[in-house]
Amino acid sequence: MPSSVEITVSQFSRLIGLPGAPALIEVRPNEESRTDSELIPTARPLCLQTVSHWASQYHGKRVVVYCRDGGHASRGVAAWLRQAGANAQTLEGGCEAWRSARQPLMRTDHLPRRDDAGRTTWVTRARPKIIRIACPWLIRRFIDPSAIILFVPPSDITAVEESFQATPFDTGHGIWNDRDDLCTFDVMLGEFGIGTKPLHQLAQIIRGADTGRPDLTPQSAGLLATSLGFSRMYRDDQAQLDATLPTYDALYRWCRDGTDETHG
Repeated sequence: MPSSVEITVSQFSRLIGLPGAPALIEVRPNEESRTDSELIPTARPLCLQTVSHWASQYHGKRVVVYCRDGGHASRGVAAWLRQAGANAQTLEGGCEAWRSARQPLMRTDHLPRRDDAGRTTWVTRARPKIIRIACPWLIRRFIDPSAIILFVPPSDITAVEESFQATPFDTGHGIWNDRDDLCTFDVMLGEFGIGTKPLHQLAQIIRGADTGRPDLTPQSAGLLATSLGFSRMYRDDQAQLDATLPTYDALYRWCRDGTDETHG
């Protein structure tokens, strides 16, 4: 049984993807990180030797730290974070235990560069409806919880991409766009390698709503109607994003562990 400063793979896997999930920090030595192109979803790689420089940004926050095997590297960093005011735990068994349990690992070959604050920046077209809300939800819940999402007019996409080193999605630029019968959400699942069964089920709902096939799943028509309603309720795209994210949180939880429940 793990101590109060440890969390098991099973326990932590139930938290990833949920709003309010702990921040996740990877502190494997550089030589290990360089030879491994995968991270546990939402993880931010940080240097354990410089923990004194970045620990304060986690003051008052819940944090999970992992290294290769749950050993002294992660335990030392977690101890430092606790003395800096964070609620820090280590992942029992580290990345090896996560991998052995066949939990999803995020491929990093297409992960955008991070800014000085450790955030990735993404840009898409203004006035979102479905996919330009669904993809930010996926990014913030499974890739980078601190991600910056910029909504701009289509004519400004290229300039904003260059000026702010932002990664475009659903714009016709770059790799994050519809492919054949798949929408951009499907593409992100595939390229990042995080396509769990619940996420694939959610992707089908989104695909039906986004590609003019609301009969693809029983839920697609409802998502389409809800999305169009939100787009008419909000003139500010960021406010719309904030208001709509809980819709995807609820759909994900239903896909993950609610599909067997019925009501008469």
